[in-house]
Amino acid sequence: MTMPSINKASALLILGFVGLVCGPLVLSGFEMSLLGQFLALAILAIGLDVIWGYTGILSLGQSVFFGLGGYVMAMYLEASSLQPGQVPDFMSWSGVTQLPLVWQLARHFPLTIALVIGVPWIVAFGLGFLIFRSRIKGVYFSILTQALAVVAATLAVNRQNFTGGSSGLTGFTQIAGASLYAHATQVALYEVSLLALGVAYLLAWRLCHSPFGRVLVAVRDGETRLRFFGYDPAAFKTFVFAFAAVLAGISGALFVPQNGIIAPAQLGVAPAIEMVIWVAIGGRGTIVGAVVGTLFVNYAKFYLSNHYPNAWLYFVGGLFVLVVLVMPEGLAGISRRVLKHFRSPEARSHDQGTEPA
Repeated sequence: MTMPSINKASALLILGFVGLVCGPLVLSGFEMSLLGQFLALAILAIGLDVIWGYTGILSLGQSVFFGLGGYVMAMYLEASSLQPGQVPDFMSWSGVTQLPLVWQLARHFPLTIALVIGVPWIVAFGLGFLIFRSRIKGVYFSILTQALAVVAATLAVNRQNFTGGSSGLTGFTQIAGASLYAHATQVALYEVSLLALGVAYLLAWRLCHSPFGRVLVAVRDGETRLRFFGYDPAAFKTFVFAFAAVLAGISGALFVPQNGIIAPAQLGVAPAIEMVIWVAIGGRGTIVGAVVGTLFVNYAKFYLSNHYPNAWLYFVGGLFVLVVLVMPEGLAGISRRVLKHFRSPEARSHDQGTEPA
């Protein structure tokens, strides 16, 4: 019996995941850290794909929630190396003599994890409730989230005594009592990022392939008709917006200890637009495309910016335009066509015979 293409796709996903699990065995420390950062970023892309690809909500402010999670984790990393009664240097230069309340809470790892999840969720849920209840959608919503990114980045720069200003937070040395420079710690961060990515993927896939997910697609394709049938689109959009914000916060928290810095620039508009490009190139509305697009674009950015620092932006921009105009399904759509091409003639003829007229 011929194995269906869905099983082939699942097998490829499992093989890819197993290969990533074994990454530390074959990668150098730098390569592993770089891949770990990209895996952390892919968690954010999954959330963005859920709200944009499935629900039709184009958010240009996911960098804000990424920054919230990143700053909370950075506070923990910075505060964990301080002696009792001591404050970071940038605070003492600004005349601050006592750690702010959030910094004190972030000194405890369980509370840090709770803040990484809770702060983005509260902010996104509150914003989503106000915006979606006002029936603001489409380009107006995108502009609002873009403005949110501008405000967040500006606020992070101006509150130098709290966030470190334009330089951000850096110079971390330990996490949970272990040295960040130890190979075992780097491997653990990589594997935790991979595990979190796997959990995020399964949650998003289950969410989008359930009756709830069908409602999300209905919100995207016919919100007015859905409201006519008695559903409340605002409630569904608020939920998925908060869900994506939580994934972005977790992404930021895992990215910071591997990257070594969080700065206001990472909360701004440019990173938010890059995140949209990841999902578009990978193939929105597929979940796996968000992961593939994130890895592809970030590796291209890393290598091209090193070898062609003045040209890589044109490459990414041109690739985005090409995807929009020529292959709107992205890399995931191309892979789906390739898998379909290599199916047996019997399976393809069966599909053609069962397709609706």
